[in-house]
Amino acid sequence: MIISRISPHFTLFGMLPLLFSRCFGQVVAGVNRSSYSTLGAVFRDFTTSSPTYGDAYTSVVTYSQLKTMLSTHDIQLFDVRNPDEYQAGHIPDAVNMPLGSLDESLKLSPEDFQQKFAVKAPGKDDDNLVFHCQSGRRSAKALDVARQLGFSRARHYKGGYSEWVEQEGK
Repeated sequence: MIISRISPHFTLFGMLPLLFSRCFGQVVAGVNRSSYSTLGAVFRDFTTSSPTYGDAYTSVVTYSQLKTMLSTHDIQLFDVRNPDEYQAGHIPDAVNMPLGSLDESLKLSPEDFQQKFAVKAPGKDDDNLVFHCQSGRRSAKALDVARQLGFSRARHYKGGYSEWVEQEGK
């Protein structure tokens, strides 16, 4: 037998790395399969530089919520797409504020904001501040920018203009 010819120290110490790597690999694989989304959320919480302002559900406005907010005129809706996308079609009452200039725009004085966008500047505590884009990616980024600037109750319409058009049947 080969094992009997090998030193007892070699078998014990030589097998430990293999044993640990197999066990560790199984544990990691099990964790990845069972709780990837939970670990991802925890990882995001610890790696973001901005404070946590609630979960994703309180940050997202649904199509029906958006319709209600628009019908009651209780919304400050900003379209963060590029001007050419906005001109090609937009949600009624949305104001175009491209993502690339969002940070600078939200830092404007209320007077300068009013002059540039022809609407009242949003307040940092406003809960009717909503961003949207084409499909939700840029508006999620806009939400991050706004929250880093102190707009703690801002939200975004995750479905974006794509969902709006689909739901409106246009």
